[in-house]
Amino acid sequence: MRLILGSASPRRRDLLAQIGVVPDAILPPDIDEDPLKGELPRVYCARIAREKAAAVQAGPGDLVLCADTTVALGRRIMGKPRDAAEAAQFLLALGGRRHSVITAIALRRDGQMWTREVVSAVKMKRLSDGELNAYLASGDWQGKAGGYGIQGMAGAFIPWISGSFTGIMGLPVAETAAMLAAAGWPVWRAE
Repeated sequence: MRLILGSASPRRRDLLAQIGVVPDAILPPDIDEDPLKGELPRVYCARIAREKAAAVQAGPGDLVLCADTTVALGRRIMGKPRDAAEAAQFLLALGGRRHSVITAIALRRDGQMWTREVVSAVKMKRLSDGELNAYLASGDWQGKAGGYGIQGMAGAFIPWISGSFTGIMGLPVAETAAMLAAAGWPVWRAE
């Protein structure tokens, strides 16, 4: 049995390494991640994780692990910003408010699919013009749902969370470890 990680995210690889899991292959799928009309954030996030897992080529018995992280302000889905202007819109909208960060995990083997969504609440402070401009200039917003990563510079903007810190980063390790162990993958093994 091989473990295939369907993600190009170095954060997800690092988070797996924290629990002694090193994927045998990394095969990020190329799927359309646009939300469907009227799709709610949690439903959207779970669908994308499942579609990613279904799109990864795997051999018999191989485990495919995929995840998707979505930032939601109410019913509004804030994916990865297209450019700095959209990142600024997201960050200004999130400033001073609580929002949800949803990470869905999908694990597939031999036609079976297991999924789990982990929802965390996050409060971002209101950003000054200087903070916003410095953050945008850093480029740290690129490739991150909602335009920020809590593990980077934006961590200074987050005074409060409730939920899974690693889920907010992109892979809730406790839930992922439990899913892998239930599927028979040896978590915490020494390499």
